[in-house]
Amino acid sequence: MTVDRQVVQAFEERFGAAPAFVVRAPGRVNLIGEHTDYNDGFVLPLAIDRAAWIALRPAAGRAVTVHSLDFGEVDTFDLDRVAPQPGSWANYVRGVAWALQQRGHALAGWEGVLAGDVPLGAGLSSSAALEMAVARAFAAVGDWPWDPPAMALSGQMAENKWVGVNTGIMDQMISAAGVAGHALLIDCRSLETTSIPLPAGYAVVVLDTATRRGLAGSAYNERRSQCEAAARHFGVKALRDVSVSQLEAAQADLDPLIYRRARHVVTENARVLQACDEMRTGNALELGRLLDASHASLRDDFQVSSRELDAFVEIAAAHGACVGARMTGAGFGGCAVALVEDEGSPAFARSVAAGYMARTGLSPRVYVCRATNGAEIVA
Repeated sequence: MTVDRQVVQAFEERFGAAPAFVVRAPGRVNLIGEHTDYNDGFVLPLAIDRAAWIALRPAAGRAVTVHSLDFGEVDTFDLDRVAPQPGSWANYVRGVAWALQQRGHALAGWEGVLAGDVPLGAGLSSSAALEMAVARAFAAVGDWPWDPPAMALSGQMAENKWVGVNTGIMDQMISAAGVAGHALLIDCRSLETTSIPLPAGYAVVVLDTATRRGLAGSAYNERRSQCEAAARHFGVKALRDVSVSQLEAAQADLDPLIYRRARHVVTENARVLQACDEMRTGNALELGRLLDASHASLRDDFQVSSRELDAFVEIAAAHGACVGARMTGAGFGGCAVALVEDEGSPAFARSVAAGYMARTGLSPRVYVCRATNGAEIVA
């Protein structure tokens, strides 16, 4: 049974009536542009056909009640007294309610059933999918127009200030604003978005290493601080404002480690913009080369890859149907992404999964993904 049908059926069983709304918000895979978002740079993600779903109806009063099918738990809270639930899925629901109210939105109570099929901790933004599904639920019962940048900023605020993870804006923005069949170029400073068509005849394949990293406990915040130190050296707001030539000219004046961190971000921004040009002309081979270069930079300069990620990327790149591959997400585990000839994608998925298992002893998952719309009311 599909997840959307599961939440509707569970809602009907619990409440004895059909839901007033069914909303979905997708996870994402970032095609290219890693660790550039919190440096005010450019990213190129796509919303994938895996999502968080909520079947819901308005409730009298100020209470929100959410039944999670995935965790077998129920959370109820009062919108006038939202309190944290650290370590729980419910903390994300509460955090979005808190952030929306902090940003001036008048919220109404609702009750619903939640489920999702975005793998947890895989670097596919299960948390942003949940945040944007919750925001879409509040917008539905409140009858607001959907404003993707405003909702993305509320989700980011919940993640940063409530959950305590210093993420950039990309994950929430693509979940809020994705366009079917396209990647979305996001300017993380202005939040301006541009739809970029995916190359015809190619599939985006997610390679889940079956290793997980806890983002809050990883070196993510350390990398962010190193980037901020580099920006201070140049006297700019963020590394977005530094060119490749400026960085190279200052190499002798920078700590070698800070220089390497900055080199990744500055060259990655350039790769994202070049990737958009290649996609507009349908040049999949050059796009693949940029993916390969991104992985090398993340592995060597930013040092956020892992043995398993490197293995999966190497195995994917060696397959004849693959034109490029790289790790995706914050790193230290999770997923890689590959650009693969569409016709060969089923055989590619089987072959690289077997090769990865043989090399690492781990059982991976491989997802051939389609680009979908962002958060929406579907019923």
